[in-house]
Amino acid sequence: MLGISLCMIVKNEEESLGRCLSSVRDVVDEIVIVDTGSTDRTKEIAASFGATIYDFEWIDHFAAARNYAFDRATQPFILWLDADDVVEPEDRARLKTLKEENDEDFPYDSVSMNYHLTFDHKGNPVFSLRRNRLVRRSLGFRWIGPVHEYLAVFGRILHSDIAVTHRKERLHTDRNLRIYLKRRDAGETFSPRDQYYFANELRDNRRNEEAIEWYGRFLDGGKGWVEDNIGACMKQADCYGRLKNSKGQLASLFRSFGYDTPRPEICCELGSVFIRQERFEQAIYWFGQALTVERPSGNMGSTDHATSTWLPHLQLTVCYDRIGNRAKALEHHRLAMTFNPDHPSIRYNENYFNKTKT
Repeated sequence: MLGISLCMIVKNEEESLGRCLSSVRDVVDEIVIVDTGSTDRTKEIAASFGATIYDFEWIDHFAAARNYAFDRATQPFILWLDADDVVEPEDRARLKTLKEENDEDFPYDSVSMNYHLTFDHKGNPVFSLRRNRLVRRSLGFRWIGPVHEYLAVFGRILHSDIAVTHRKERLHTDRNLRIYLKRRDAGETFSPRDQYYFANELRDNRRNEEAIEWYGRFLDGGKGWVEDNIGACMKQADCYGRLKNSKGQLASLFRSFGYDTPRPEICCELGSVFIRQERFEQAIYWFGQALTVERPSGNMGSTDHATSTWLPHLQLTVCYDRIGNRAKALEHHRLAMTFNPDHPSIRYNENYFNKTKT
């Protein structure tokens, strides 16, 4: 059996911590909670689950706090979660099955799990990515980065069907941006990864021109992870779109093809640009591509499930209707209905077609 330490860093998480711990308390053998300055009932709640609680003075460095937690684990494997995460019953059952493996015979150094971030009205995941969630303690894997930290993992990785579910939308703050600006103003040289995430923070705070510049620095450096390269192209394109610069938007999107095969997300963005320009034939081509391109196997990057299912069909419905091809428009509407029949735009189209029957 795999012995598991749950390691978490928390601050003022009284609303969500109990839900998180309840979802895994019967799977883990130890709960390590590192508190970075709570002023609410967070510690009390953690103690009620038998957690070992440590205080850590916040130094604007997420990796330092997570490594401090990892260093206090005692079990052979470490599972990490955030307080607004939960392991749903089906995934808990899968995790329990994994735990039954014999530690001496278990050949993997890390287990990656899906991370579901947003959902449709039926609770189906819309946007997800993968994270290395369960790691062998003896290998001493370390967290890297003050902000948007990552766990540097190597060796044999099992890409499991277990998922962790994010169940709370955090209020947006400029905390991460302020940390990055402080580091920049202190003259720190940013790694490629920091360049990318600094650009993301600038974009999230609507500092579009600066974000475009930093995405450009990151891409021009040529040292980014392929998934971050593609993400940078798409997000840079979004910044250009906010500035009504369609030429820059298209250039950024097409640049992504230099890093890997086209992704459905990029194809849908291209289609959307051409719809706004009322170039419907071009839009039809790119939304059609979104339905046919395949994602790389074992992809650890983010996945927007809508862009390869109902969304292209919804947009193709609009495009074919605009060029007067009602049969094709109705065909794609019906296909969109099979994926997401209750989406407001799809319901609107259903009423539209019912009213315009000939």
